[in-house]
Amino acid sequence: MSNIYSIGFGVGTCNSKGDWLEVYYPKPLFKPSAEIANAVTETLGVAEGNHSLPLDSTQLQKLADALHGAGASDQAEILQQFANSQRPLAVVILATDEAPQSVPEAYLKLHLLSHRLVKPHETKLDGIFGKLVNVAWTNQGAIDLEELPQRQLDARLKGEYLDVSCVDKFPKMTNYVVPAGVRIAHTARVRLGAYLGEGTTIMHEGFVNFNAGTEGPGMIEGRISAGVFVGAGSDLGGSSSTMGTLSGGGNIVISVGDNCLLGANAGIGIPLGDRCTVEAGLYITAGTKIALLDDSGKLVEHIKARDLAGKSDLLFRRNSTNGAVECLTNKSAIELNEALHSN
Repeated sequence: MSNIYSIGFGVGTCNSKGDWLEVYYPKPLFKPSAEIANAVTETLGVAEGNHSLPLDSTQLQKLADALHGAGASDQAEILQQFANSQRPLAVVILATDEAPQSVPEAYLKLHLLSHRLVKPHETKLDGIFGKLVNVAWTNQGAIDLEELPQRQLDARLKGEYLDVSCVDKFPKMTNYVVPAGVRIAHTARVRLGAYLGEGTTIMHEGFVNFNAGTEGPGMIEGRISAGVFVGAGSDLGGSSSTMGTLSGGGNIVISVGDNCLLGANAGIGIPLGDRCTVEAGLYITAGTKIALLDDSGKLVEHIKARDLAGKSDLLFRRNSTNGAVECLTNKSAIELNEALHSN
């Protein structure tokens, strides 16, 4: 098994029944070398295919030695630190890129995205909602919802306070990964599985879902829905929105090209090309009727917004006199304020 898609050594949380709630992978491997792949698979004695296995103390030193010999000293060091853990340990070996079949596999794929090892839509996440479980995310870690009342009582009896920050299938990204060169004003608004390119700023009202994100640099004050990727130098104004495939976008993959601007409270249900502007307050869906204007501002024809999907250098606006949605060529390409994006 010299050709491996991904390997992750993780430490996580199980409920009282031994079911996985979450897994943290300090340094996941993406398409590791044949030497590393063989060292792992031969030491663990696994056959072809994808595997999610528990790790015990008897395996850790053997794996660490094998990885040292394969030139992966950083991974070997992680395993040596695992030897002191009282928490459940796991290893996931993904021979191929397939839909995740377990919580550990799902978390490894989310880590690959947030570690910038793959971009949105570059790894299969089909059915991930069905594999993850709702978890109470607390100041004492992940807790099974059925076990939460007893844990709350236990904390109170010790004079402690169990703070439940949210109940969700996806944790916040920064509890697992903090990519280099980004600013995140409100960390709870970026889910694990988000891809944030260097130079990205997420303001307090900005939100980034899993399997979505930014090329960077960019200023995000709006919502990046699941499956949406925003190009370099693009801004999403306050409370703006991008329609994801999970929120009514059907099978259309929404994206924003380079150097685009969505004004405050604007929204899109079509992909934008490069250097496009949607004025503040204007929401464009695929079926929106658009008045296409020529260079002199005269009406050429009426078309649906889907016919302009992916086109560059367009300005979308609403006529303040008659309310019509208009589109004309954006002759003055937007030059983003460099100070805005400096981190």
